[in-house]
Parts: sequence; structure tokens; C-alpha cells
Amino acid sequence: MTQGPYIDAGAELDPVHPVELPRPARATGLTTAEVAERVANGQVNDVPVRSSRSTADIVRANVFTRFNAIIGVLWLIMLFVAPVQDSLFGYVIIANTGIGIIQEHRAKKTLDGLAVIGEAKPTVRRDGTADEVSTSDLVLGDLIELGPGDKVVVDGETVEAEGLEIDESLLTGEADPVHKKPGDPMMSGSFVVAGGGAFTATRVGREAYAAQLADEASRFTLVHSELRSGISTILKYVTWMMVPTAAGLIISQLVHERHDLKDSIARTVGGITPMIPEGLVLLTSIAFAIGVIRLGRKQCLVQELPAIEGLARVDVVCLDKTGTLTEGGMNVTGHRLLGGADETYVRQVLGAFGASDPRPNASLQAVVDAYPDTSGWRCTRALPFSSARKYSGAAFGEGDGESSAWLLGAPDVLLPEGDPALREVGRLNEEGLRVLLLARAAGSIDDAEGGPGDADEDDGGPDRDTGTGTGTGTGTDRSTAPGSAGSAGTVHDPVTAGARPTALVVLEQRLRPEAADTLAYFADQNVAAKVISGDNAVSVGAVAAKLGLDGATDTVDARQLPADREAMAESLDSHSVFGRVSPQQKRDMVAALQSRGHTVAMTGDGVNDVLALKDADIGVSMGSGSEATRAVAQIVLLNNSFATLPSVVAEGRRVIGNVTRVATLFLVKTVYSVLLAILVSCFQIEYPFLPRHLTMLSTLTIGIPAFFLALAPNKERAKPHFVRRVLRYSIPCGTIAAVATFVAYMIARHYYVGAGSLDAETSVATLTLFLVSMWVLAIIARPYTWWRICLVLAMAGAFLLVMVVPALQHFFALKLVGAPMPWLGVAIAAVASVGIELVWRWVDRRYPG
Repeated sequence: MTQGPYIDAGAELDPVHPVELPRPARATGLTTAEVAERVANGQVNDVPVRSSRSTADIVRANVFTRFNAIIGVLWLIMLFVAPVQDSLFGYVIIANTGIGIIQEHRAKKTLDGLAVIGEAKPTVRRDGTADEVSTSDLVLGDLIELGPGDKVVVDGETVEAEGLEIDESLLTGEADPVHKKPGDPMMSGSFVVAGGGAFTATRVGREAYAAQLADEASRFTLVHSELRSGISTILKYVTWMMVPTAAGLIISQLVHERHDLKDSIARTVGGITPMIPEGLVLLTSIAFAIGVIRLGRKQCLVQELPAIEGLARVDVVCLDKTGTLTEGGMNVTGHRLLGGADETYVRQVLGAFGASDPRPNASLQAVVDAYPDTSGWRCTRALPFSSARKYSGAAFGEGDGESSAWLLGAPDVLLPEGDPALREVGRLNEEGLRVLLLARAAGSIDDAEGGPGDADEDDGGPDRDTGTGTGTGTGTDRSTAPGSAGSAGTVHDPVTAGARPTALVVLEQRLRPEAADTLAYFADQNVAAKVISGDNAVSVGAVAAKLGLDGATDTVDARQLPADREAMAESLDSHSVFGRVSPQQKRDMVAALQSRGHTVAMTGDGVNDVLALKDADIGVSMGSGSEATRAVAQIVLLNNSFATLPSVVAEGRRVIGNVTRVATLFLVKTVYSVLLAILVSCFQIEYPFLPRHLTMLSTLTIGIPAFFLALAPNKERAKPHFVRRVLRYSIPCGTIAAVATFVAYMIARHYYVGAGSLDAETSVATLTLFLVSMWVLAIIARPYTWWRICLVLAMAGAFLLVMVVPALQHFFALKLVGAPMPWLGVAIAAVASVGIELVWRWVDRRYPG
């Protein structure tokens, strides 16, 4: 950080006759030898920054599950009492678990790699030189420099403060910024919202106050999603049903039938095993993990996996203008002199103003580039930009001994209503240009009011959104809030009172080339886009109109928005572009949209977006944004491309839609398995299937197809109520499949007699169940594509091979005997398939959502 002007926060300066304050010796930080000594002593910031679960956690989560334990016990039993064919289900579970571990490990590597790319490095002063280092390389006593948007990564004590204001809301819940002066404590997890400075690290590593908070912020997680919680609910119900059903099946097979003990045990296990939809959990994890890998290839860091699902459910996306619809940089296209100002003098003022900020933001950087400082003026006082005030200020000692104080910011805040200059500003805003007003202050800039802020889109402020000023929140008297409607700044702010307008600085923002297509995508997907900006509403509307956003010309000045949440929600529903939005209002607007039942995504790249990002259903941060936003966002676009969002939405829809398909397949199997076990227990007859039969059926009608369907493209819009929707289909379809299979089995029991009759009866029941299950698969595979048709036909062909190849007949103990019963099984399956088709269509009509 370049050394800026030394400012005594408690001093009173006269902007007319300023006195330059004595500048203390610049702190040099630790020496190389001192750093080495602390490293040797273990005084290092060694908290592991994990973006994912460890390999051990992944293995443990996939192996040690409730259902793996149940199946493992059954598998061990089958290894002792039955041929290897009846133990195939155990090997299938091993394969599925292995696939889950491999895919999640790949996702872990992707997340870890992206986290390193996206990690912001603090600037540390050592041996008098400032350099960026990794967070893990910080040591006790390091002197860490801070600027707008920077995160305080360890605990410490303030050493230098130049208008330094800190947002501690992530730690304390209090949104108001805290002014820091030398000697004040710094807490890790807080963020700089205005000004700059430096602090000494007093607690590092696990001793830091927010060390665990930082660790958890980007941790790999598979919880807190409707899919995951829904599947857990389903598995809980299945467990309760499985226990009494399995008990009844054991009694019927071992007590009443009194057949061969090993065969009875095998058939009992065959009835219990398919009740467990174990592959559903694995395939859901795989679908999420592959989604992370796919998005990672597009430089999209998903810090919480359910965010993929959440963004797919979003129906309103709130967008910043700067950094999202426009590129971060901008150019000065010219200036307009006001009140007979001198051209050369105005250029001197702008050059000095740019040089007064040691860390200029994008808009001020454009001023610096256009007006290099050649004046030699001394900056005696600097007022950091605030998104609540919407202006910044500086006092100078000019080269000829004169003194002056200047303001640079939003014209409609610095000028009273009706000022002639505002007409020119309005005309420029209508062209989509950004306008700053340079005005000479009539009084001291020390009397500034209003919370610190950031400047994402605020005229005259940084584009990196480095503030969280409270602005005008709910319950505030908006007529007296800083930066409120009309000319409130002139009436209530002593700094702007009597300010003399000198020049308008016109800046042009570069539109992101992909923004128009992305907005068109959201419109096509019925996702409402709301542009929420700190800029002038007319200017924002002009930019949005260039990008083809519907309703862009009907803009709203957020300072005129009602404080009542319901009234605000009404305005948000009916408009698309909002200007002059304060940080607190962004949060209020998110809450208002949510109160109407909307699922809201919020994009942002600066600290003034943190509150809204935290409250939104899904927070999306640009990779180049402040570390504050990256810490609280669930999704970070490392390539800073707004065009990546459609990919995230598409990935979420793929996961939700395909897991719903897969869940229906698994639950149909669970339902017919439970009902068949109940029917067998009630009729006190032998269970029709051995484990090998159901392993084959599950593999051909569920396992293999589910794997491909879970990873297939799917653009269906995400629908709510996952459990309810899955059960609407699986319960009636599973019931029809169970009844059809049991009817075919009972008829076959009366038809076949003598030796080998049980195998013939099982074969007919297997044929019937396979055909019914195939029809369920055929329905779920819709809409048909060439590969889906091939998938269904391949599964049918595999079953046909089993039924006609002698070796496979022997291996699976299946052989159709005679013609009447197999054809009767086909007829029963056809009737059941018609019933399933009718039920499916009825459910679609009855519950279209």
C-alpha cells in the first residue's frame, strides 16, 4: 500500500488555512530474521483453509452408512448359506460406494484447486517493504496493511488508521461500521469498508477469534438442501417400514414354509435387500460431485454444494450494474465546466484529488488516469467515500499558499433540487454515462455525516463496493437519512451545504459482452432480473436498456421507496431497475422479495453487498470482488463472468431433475418390495425371489439406467416439494407392480406342480416384474432421445440374453417353462403397464406443479 497522508482523526482542520500535521515515522514491520524466528517457534497462522472434506471424511461418509451396515450383514450371511450368485448385491454395493468415493474425491481436488486460485492474499510489510503473502504464511507480530474491501484475517491491534472504518457484522451482527484509530483492537472475520491503515497481528492460527469461522466459510458440505433432507426423510420412513415387514417375512419363510434352511434364509434376504434404496444416496452425492467438477472447469467455485440446487430454484436474481453488467474499469470521456471554472485549475484539482487516495477505486482510477497529478498540492485531510453519503472529499494546501476543500460524488446528492446542472446530468445519464460532480466545499469536510460505504455502483465511489453504510433502512426517517431523497444532502449535511459546483466528470462504463445473452437466458427461463445499483437510476436504466432488459426504462430511485416491507415488495414486483440503493436497502429488498415467496439470488462484488448476500437464498460473488463477498457467498465466479450463471442454473436443474427421476425408480422398487413381503407374509407362502433375481432386476431396471439418467442433461425448471412429488408417482406405481407380480406368482403356483415348480414360478414372477419395471423406466426416460431409447433397449436386450442363454439361465436360476404361463405373465405385465401409464398421466394432470 502506498503511504497516504497522515491524518490525525481528532484534529480540527481549517480547509481555508490548513496546517500540515507532522508525519510519524513509517512502521517497517518485522525483519526477515524475526519472521524466521517466529516460524521456528510455531507462531504461524497455521489454520488449515479447507474448501472440502478430507479424504478420510469422504471415505467414512460413503462406507459407514446405516444401509451399508444392514446390507453388509446380509451379505456376510449370504456368503455362508447360498451360492455366489445370491451374494452379487454385496459386490454391487462395493462398486457403488467406490464410485461415490472416487467422484467426491475428484470434486474435492477441484474445490481445493479453485480455492487456492480464489484466495486473497493479505499485504504484509516486512523489512519496510509491502508484499502479498499467503494467509498461512502470516506470523505473530506481522504488520498487515488494509484497504477498502480487505478482510482482517487474524486478530491484532491497529497501528495506522487513515479514515479506517471496519464492518464487524459477521462477528457481532451489528451492521454499523466501527471507526478505528491506533491502539484499537482488530478482530479477524471483519472487513474494511472505508479508509485504510495497518495493524499488528497479536493472535494467529487457532487462537484467532474467527479462525473457525474462516475455516467453515468455504467447507465442502452436502447438507441443508431440499434434495438431501427429502431423501433423508424417505430413508427414515423406509427404515420404519422395513423392520416389521422383514420380521413378518422371516417368520413366513423359516416357520411356516419349513423348506430347506439355507434356501429359506436366501429367500428371506432376497425379500429384505431390495427394500433399501441404498443407491439413491450414492447417486445423489455423485450428481452433486460431478456438478462441482463440471462447474470447476468453468472457473466457478461452489463453496456449498447445495448452492447448485438452490440457484436452480431461484425465480428472482438481483444484479449489481458495475462489475456484473459492466466491466470493472471505466474511462473518462470528458468534463463539463460549471460556473465559469478555469480549465487548467479544474485539471489540477482532479489530479490532486486522485492522488489523495492511496488505493483508488475504479471510478477514481479513471480520474487518475485522465488527470495525472502535476500540481504538487499537499493533501491535509481526506474524507473516505461512503455509499450512504455518496461522495468523498479532500482538503489541500495549494502550491501558492492558498487552501481549499473539495467534494467528488453524486450530482443529485451534492446539488439541490432544481439546480441547472442537474438537467445536463440527466441528459448524460439517459445516454448510460456515469457522471461525477466536482464541487468546492464551503466549510470543513470534518463535519461529514452518514455511514461509511462502498462504491460499487455509487457515483464517485469505488466499483469494488467497499462499504456497508446503513443508508436508509426500514424504520428510518428517510427525509433525514444521509443521502436521502432529493437534496437531502444539501439541507442536512453541513459538508455539502453551500458547495459550489465546479465541473461534471463524465465516465463511460464498458458493457460486458456476455451480459445481454445472460439476461435473455434468465428471461427465457422465467427468472426475473432486478438491477439494484447505487448509481443514478436513469443511468442504470440506460445501461439495462442497452442490454435488452424488459422494463429498463421504468426506473425507480430507491430513495423514494417506502419503508414498509409489503409496499416495497409491491414496487419490486412491478419494476426491474432501481438506482441510488443503499447497502441496507439492498438487504431490505431481498427480504421484501422473500416475503412474497420468491427464491432470491444476489450477485455482488463489494462489502456493501455483504448484508444482502448473507440474507439471499443464494449469494453469488465475482472473483475479483472484495474478500468480504467471497467469504459469505455460496458461489464465486472466479473468471468474473456473469455468463457463468446460466451454467450454474443448468447444472442445478440437471441435478434436481435427474435425482427426482432416479428417486422415483428407487422408491418404486422399495414400494413393491415391501408390499410383496407383506403379501407373502399374509398368505404364508414362499417368497418368490432369490437375491440374485432382484440383483439382476435392480441392476437392469434401476442401477445402470439411474447412473446414466442422473448425469444426463436436463433443462426442466426445478420444482418444489421433492418428497411429495416422488411419492405421488412411486407409491401407486410400486403398488401396481407388486400386485401384478403377486398375481402372476399365485397363478403360477397353481399351474406348476412337481419338482422344479418353484424355479418355474419364480421365472414367471421375475418376467412379470421385469416388464412392469421396464415400463416405469420407459416413462421416466421421457422425453426420448436416441441414447435414452438405446438405454432402455439395451436393458431389455440384457434380460433377453439371461432368459435364452443356458449358462445365464443356470447362473440366475431362471427358466421359462411352457408357453401359457410366460405369456400370461406378459399379459398381466401389459395390463399393469397400462394402469401405470394411466396413473402417471392422472398424477401429471392432478398435480401439474
